[in-house]
Amino acid sequence: MFTLHQLRCFVSVFDDGSFTAAALSLGMAQPSISEQVRLLERGLGTVLFRRVGRGLVPTEAAEVLRVHAQQTLNAAVAAVGAVASIREVTSGTIRFGVFGTSRLYFDADLVADVLERYPDVRIELIGQNSTDVHEELRRGRLDAAIITLPVADAGLAVTPIMRDEVVYVSAVPERVQRPVTATVLAAAPLVLSEASWGNNDSTRRQLARAVQSVGGTLTPVVEVEDIETALEIAATGRADAVTARGLLSRMGQRLSPNLKWVSMRPRIFDEFAIVVRRDIPLSKASQVVIERAIARMQSIR
Repeated sequence: MFTLHQLRCFVSVFDDGSFTAAALSLGMAQPSISEQVRLLERGLGTVLFRRVGRGLVPTEAAEVLRVHAQQTLNAAVAAVGAVASIREVTSGTIRFGVFGTSRLYFDADLVADVLERYPDVRIELIGQNSTDVHEELRRGRLDAAIITLPVADAGLAVTPIMRDEVVYVSAVPERVQRPVTATVLAAAPLVLSEASWGNNDSTRRQLARAVQSVGGTLTPVVEVEDIETALEIAATGRADAVTARGLLSRMGQRLSPNLKWVSMRPRIFDEFAIVVRRDIPLSKASQVVIERAIARMQSIR
């Protein structure tokens, strides 16, 4: 019936008042403008302009069409923008910072979520501990991150999304019959993960503060890098572990049936947040990964 190009020429003639002026506005030859309007009139079966002297006067039909023509052109621009936005998502790359045990919380599920919707997005999940991820993000080497709190950095925007209770894990039944106090924790035989980060690890810092509050020092009998190894050692009964309840839930049947867990008193929590740089706008790809990471973490809660 008509084309967007015809509508664009019509709007320009309507607004500029002549074919010549419209041609200058659109950078086209005047005969081309006239031809497009003539084709539009033929398609609509009505006259849109009448000549009066050297000028053009819009007909009543043109007055009505002007509003709808602009709406149509605006919608076309919006459609192109929407497609460009999707193209940016589907071809983008994100370097997303994660804490060490994120692989047990959501890594595979997060990647599956994103690639199911946008199979051409490139995802790099980077990080072994929140301390290092924070530094990498601060230096601009990551687009965004999900890490444990606290984060004290004015250059970063921090959005808390979830907290997970830290519990005491043991294969010795009498050690998990009641909540574990700081006094009991101070004397407990512990196997702790995050050996390379020690008390720079956020969970370790909380445990150390609890033990220090009763005059003790946090001194594990065994230190390992990953929580899976710590839990395997705990399953032997030689030492007890400390980890997050949601992580244990996610591990499910991979855990030894010997292991039981109990809260601590006072209770301790790992708190997680999405962190981004304030001075760098997020790409569409980054926004997609952040959205799915939040959904996965909150589903665990």
